[in-house]
Amino acid sequence: MNRAVKIGLAGTCTALLALGGLGTYHLVHGLTSGSAGEDTTKEARGFDPSAVSGTPPSGAEAKKLTHAFLDSWSQQHLEGAASDTDIPDTASQALRDYADGLHLKKLSFDHILSAGPSSVTPGATKVTFDVTAEVTGGTWSYPSAVAVRKSTNGQLAVHWNNSVLYPGLGDGQSLTAGKLPAGSTGAKVVASDGKTDLSHFASLRDVAATIGKNAKPTGGTPGTGVAVVDGGGAGVKALKVFTKGRPAIVRTTIDAALQTVAERAVKDPHLQQKPAGTVALDWRNGHILALAHTGDDGDIAINGIKSPGSTMKIITSAALFDKAGLTPNSPAPCTDSLVANSQLFHNDSGVRADPGASLAQAFTVSCNTSFIKDGFRHLVHDGDASALHDEAVNVFGMGSWSIGGGVATTDPSIPADVQGGDQAAQFIGQGKVTATPLSMASVAATVRNTGFEQPIILPGQHQDTASRPISARTAGYLQSMMRNVATSGTAAPRLGGLAGVGAKTGTAEEGDHTNGWLTAYNSRMSVAALVEGGSSGVDSAGYVVRRLLTGS
Repeated sequence: MNRAVKIGLAGTCTALLALGGLGTYHLVHGLTSGSAGEDTTKEARGFDPSAVSGTPPSGAEAKKLTHAFLDSWSQQHLEGAASDTDIPDTASQALRDYADGLHLKKLSFDHILSAGPSSVTPGATKVTFDVTAEVTGGTWSYPSAVAVRKSTNGQLAVHWNNSVLYPGLGDGQSLTAGKLPAGSTGAKVVASDGKTDLSHFASLRDVAATIGKNAKPTGGTPGTGVAVVDGGGAGVKALKVFTKGRPAIVRTTIDAALQTVAERAVKDPHLQQKPAGTVALDWRNGHILALAHTGDDGDIAINGIKSPGSTMKIITSAALFDKAGLTPNSPAPCTDSLVANSQLFHNDSGVRADPGASLAQAFTVSCNTSFIKDGFRHLVHDGDASALHDEAVNVFGMGSWSIGGGVATTDPSIPADVQGGDQAAQFIGQGKVTATPLSMASVAATVRNTGFEQPIILPGQHQDTASRPISARTAGYLQSMMRNVATSGTAAPRLGGLAGVGAKTGTAEEGDHTNGWLTAYNSRMSVAALVEGGSSGVDSAGYVVRRLLTGS
């Protein structure tokens, strides 16, 4: 391994750009190892760093001193070069480490020009120049600059900091040449095919960047060049690449082909550019297959926390089956309106009253009053309305998840201590009940899989489990009811005719508008979509979900 330049310098780091122009002064010297040929008799110039003049030196003065400094540096008269600085001891060691870390063979400086007063170092004059260094593996050129100060006794000195070696080099950072260290060129975050770069997808650029910073890459071969490393020798940034290596990769669960479909789906013309988010999961193992969104408020697919509306009736039905012993044939009268806890509830337009409706029929047409009445009657006892929370958390696994790679997601919320009108509103996904497309895709997956598998984006990532597995009886009831929704119910206009599909639509009131939801599954995946401002689930989110289920 190449020895990196060990630099611990005082002062701030300044990123300076060299300016081309006339008056080129060219210094070139061959270098040898060690200190042979150093001018150790050169005396310090008597600069007093404690008494710096407030008046910058003239351009001619600053340029002359810079010539002397660079001449000594190019000849590897490092003590002489260091004596032209305001911190000779520190500069001497740093210049020596620069040569050692880069395995320097030859150094030259061109286009040495005075650039007027420094905007960074008070009382200094800026001098710019170009550096060409022959190092291990090739030749590296870059623009640089120094700030020249004058003390009150009239002596001049180069103000020393890390940027003298390379612009913007941070305190404690080093330079190395040869084999590029791990981390200096970054890891490539790819789809499950092992080759498609996730940063190519608009919805996944931030996700890929986060995973690249937090996940451990595998494979890859290093290239050669010049790099910045930190105090521990880890790569920070490649400055020059001589030969390209093969980047290490982080493989995710994303299906590249389905992600392409998802990117198009959230921009479906039927949505009229409304903000939308969608997530597709492999219901067998919880792998996130696609994740896409539009809008200016962040990633609403995994962080768009909204009331899920009638998609919550999946969990309400499960609680009625598990805790009240109901079946799909149990009575669930559908009335036009209903008062519960002094709050008036009504159905969406188009839902007809049916006093003789069963729970399955109410689910198919998404009758709010049926679920509020049955939920309030069977799941609220002596003011305790925590049954829905218990079902959501312990059976459907809704809680605090980590999908992996440091990617932040917003947790769903189904409060346990429900008060007032929310005791009724929760059963139709309103009140303080909130979820994301990610969590509702997981709900559909749990039904289809007959078991909860926590969503993840990195294979092998830890997956939380549900404390109480969904029963085969409850899953079977829900699959039958969701199938009816897709074939003859509220989702039929979009999903009717698709084989093996189960679904649930949702329309949630929010302020002065509604949001459209739809969650569904087929033989391979579960999908959920949210469209902010959607008039109904089927006429907004339905278009998104259909495109993912059909791959079109």
